[in-house]
Amino acid sequence: MRRLDAWTGEKPFDVPVRWGTIAPFRRTPVRRGLRDGCPTEEEPMPSEPPAKFFVNQGVVTSREDMLNLLRPLLKQTVTYRYLRGREIVAHGTGWVERIVVDQPDVSTYFTPIAITLNVDSFEHLDFVTRPDQLLVYTLVQGDEAVVVEYAPGGDGGESPFEPRQLTFDTSGYVQMELQGLDPAASEE
Repeated sequence: MRRLDAWTGEKPFDVPVRWGTIAPFRRTPVRRGLRDGCPTEEEPMPSEPPAKFFVNQGVVTSREDMLNLLRPLLKQTVTYRYLRGREIVAHGTGWVERIVVDQPDVSTYFTPIAITLNVDSFEHLDFVTRPDQLLVYTLVQGDEAVVVEYAPGGDGGESPFEPRQLTFDTSGYVQMELQGLDPAASEE
């Protein structure tokens, strides 16, 4: 004896039904479209949300996305500002040597000579495109943040954190020449 599913009219399983046995339950998937010549009402299918996308700005929390966004900074000179709350604690310019993920033994550090970024050191990455089409990256961990900007050399930008040639201002000094005794001048 075989059972038929009263709703679909199909056999839900191919196991004979006997008294005293429990047959495995297998639900026949609902077909979309026409059934028995009548349109069916479609059930909403659970689906995974589509991947997020960003255009010129956004906040990224995925480690893979953070790594992909930071990758163009590799082997580049950047400026950095370390903020605690709204206060600038430190700033400088450095060379990005490494960008890592899934390496908990590698620290993130910023020095004027070398920078290593471990994506796992930060909760999220906020990025914005500047008018000159370069990105500003803000790496956030709690109330601390590091703002990293690509630092092209010699573009004449107005950033107070841009590296500059050290100059000596002589406008407040007077230069005097002292002439010593010249033997030829003293004979006259």
